[in-house]
Order: sequence, then C-alpha cells, then structure tokens
Amino acid sequence: MERLLIRGGHQLDGEIRISGAKNAALPVMAATLLAEGPMKVGNIPHLHDVTTTMELLGRMGVELTVHEGMEVEVDTSSIKEFKAPYELVKTMRASILVLGPILARFGHAEVALPGGCAIGSRPVDVHISGLRAMGADLEIEEGYIKGTAQRLRGAHIHMDICTVTGTENLMMAAALARGTTILENAAREPEVVDLANCINAMGGCIRGAGTTTLVIEGVDSLTGVSHRVLPDRIETGTYLTAVAMTQGRVKLKDTDPSLLEAVIAKLRQSGAEIEVGEDWIELVMSQRPSAVDIETAPFPGFPTDMQAQLCALNAISTGSGRVIETVFENRFMHCLEMQRMGANIRIDGSSATITGVERLKAAPVMATDLRASASLVLAGLVAEGETPVDRIYHIDRGYECIEEKLAQLGADIQRVPD
Repeated sequence: MERLLIRGGHQLDGEIRISGAKNAALPVMAATLLAEGPMKVGNIPHLHDVTTTMELLGRMGVELTVHEGMEVEVDTSSIKEFKAPYELVKTMRASILVLGPILARFGHAEVALPGGCAIGSRPVDVHISGLRAMGADLEIEEGYIKGTAQRLRGAHIHMDICTVTGTENLMMAAALARGTTILENAAREPEVVDLANCINAMGGCIRGAGTTTLVIEGVDSLTGVSHRVLPDRIETGTYLTAVAMTQGRVKLKDTDPSLLEAVIAKLRQSGAEIEVGEDWIELVMSQRPSAVDIETAPFPGFPTDMQAQLCALNAISTGSGRVIETVFENRFMHCLEMQRMGANIRIDGSSATITGVERLKAAPVMATDLRASASLVLAGLVAEGETPVDRIYHIDRGYECIEEKLAQLGADIQRVPD
C-alpha cells in the first residue's frame, strides 16, 4: 500500500500534457473484441483500470502488443475464453463492457457482476434487459451474468436510466446485430461519441451519437482500424481547479476545451481568467476564488466526476456555494474527510452547502472513491502542514502520474510506502 504526502502552500505554475481519457479508452478496448483483424488504439493512459482491461483481454487469449507512446495493438484472432472472472473485474465497473461485444460476435459470454467505486447504485439491469430485447438468453448465477445468443437482432429499446456504460454496451452489441436498433434515452457524453466514431471507422453504422437517440444499423462484420482516444476532460478539469485553488497559472496541452464547457464556465465564475485554443487551455487565477453553486447532470451539464473537486475549491473560497448531486446518491463522502481539515460543509441529503475558510489545515485523510481522492489531493495543496492521503489505489484508477504532473507545476508532493 502507498500514500501521498502533500505539503501545502505552493502556488502552481507551468505546463503539462493531458492524458487520454480512461472513460473513452476502456470502451474502445472492449470494442476491439468486435473486430476481425488487428486494431491499434492510441493515446491510452497508463492507469490501473487500463492495465486490468488488458489483463482481462489477455486472459481471454487476445494478443496485445504495447508500442511506444502507449499505443496498444489488439488482435482477437487467438481468443479462446469468453469469461471475465471476478478476481479481475471486482474493482472495475467498466468490465461489464465486454458483455455486449462477446455476445454479439461469439454468441456466448460469462461476465462477473462488476465492482468499482462505492458511490451509489449503478445497476446492470439496463444492460441485461437491452440485450434480452435483442434476443440474448441471460441469467445471473453465482455472481456472474451468463448469456448465449445466436445472432442478436435489432430492437427498439428505451433505457429507463440514462447510463453511459449501458449505452456503450448496447451500442456495441447492436453494431453486429441483424437489422436496426434504436436506443432511446441514450447518454450523450463525449466518450460515447468517441466510441461511436471508432465503431463507424471499423465499418459500423451508428447515427445520432451525442443525442439522446441512437440508430444503429447492424453489419455482418467489423474490421480493425487505428483509433486515438480523446483527451481526458476530467483530468483537465481537475488540474484547472487545482491551479485555481492555489492562485496560480497553467497551460494544459493536448486537451479539448469543447469537452468541458460547463466546468470552464464555473471556474470563470469563480474568478479565473481562462483562454482556450483548439487543443489547449490556459488558466490564471490572481485572487482568492469566489464560491460557486453547481448542480451535477448528465452531459452537457456539470459532470458528477468534477463535483468533489469543486467542493474543494468552494472550501477555500470567499462566500458560500451550494452543491447539488443528482447523478449518484452517495457522493459526498469526501466532504467528511475535508471537514477533518477544517472545511465548513453542511450536508443535507443530496446537497452540500460550503462556506469557504481562509485556509485548511493538514490532517490524515482517506480516499473513498476515485474523484474523492482527487479532491483530497487538491485540498492538501492549499492546506497548512503535511497532508497524508491514504488508499490512493483509487486515484491510480483514473489519474496518470498525478504526483509527477503536480510536481511539474511546483507542488510539494510525493508517493511513499504506507
């Protein structure tokens, strides 16, 4: 086990490169199971979840080759297993994304019910009911989703819950189904669009990506292509917030400002000066931030994955801000840890009212999920003293070399054995 030690009080300044998006890389890696012929996936972030996904594919017999710059070549011609075992997928909810592609192409699958962050209910019912509507025979036995199918057939599916992984799983399955599939109440996130673009490049026919209705014309086969995953909008927003909290300056390269307009708007509201280009963002904060109100919502609304970071910003801002969480019902656990550092936070059900204090004070804190861990690191950057952050395996699931990137900007942060 490891922890991060952060000595606060340093103004961040400099330039860093943004990594590829984990939430785009994982579904694209799953989509390689649809391809007849090798695929190359570029801009892959070096993260624990990506490593787990590669290990999962390798366990199935898929041949993987890692090239320079984290481009991964995937060849499924040697696949021999169609099972995603519990010991590999228990920490990663995205493991369920292999279910749709395996069923669609190979006709049978056995996938452990997924794990991930303990941030609320994220049922797999949408995945199962959607695949059943497409003709799959699915049962849950001994903690596994076990399914068989001849060739899946197109269906008109209205998803009861707007879910990103549900949209992606059903979209991948429909890409090889016979006939037309219509997915209503589909997720609009950029990572869904990236996956649709990848499948279309493989020879698929998906229309409506980025809207709430997807129309997928099934094809007989898909071919391998080269695809570069999009930049990580949540990593981008996290570093912008960190620099704003320390009243510093940063230029983030290899990113896409259009992916996080809601976050940029809130940071500007807090007092940050932000300039954007095609693939870069520059932020300067010359004053103590002002508190902002946010309400999370599916894209293009304010992302739930940036809620914890804005809570940290509000904790040291002038004034009070109200944060309303509408996506996950158990996502204020980071606030309890920040209270240990002196944050003035009052939680009332799905909302938190945060009144800023001039400075936080270092205290031992424990990460409870991926984005909570990021918010505690941000709080440590502005706290007096040395803040130890425990259980950082959460942060390694979603941030590539976070201590190295923050150190490039002047933070006093190091990874040490627990």
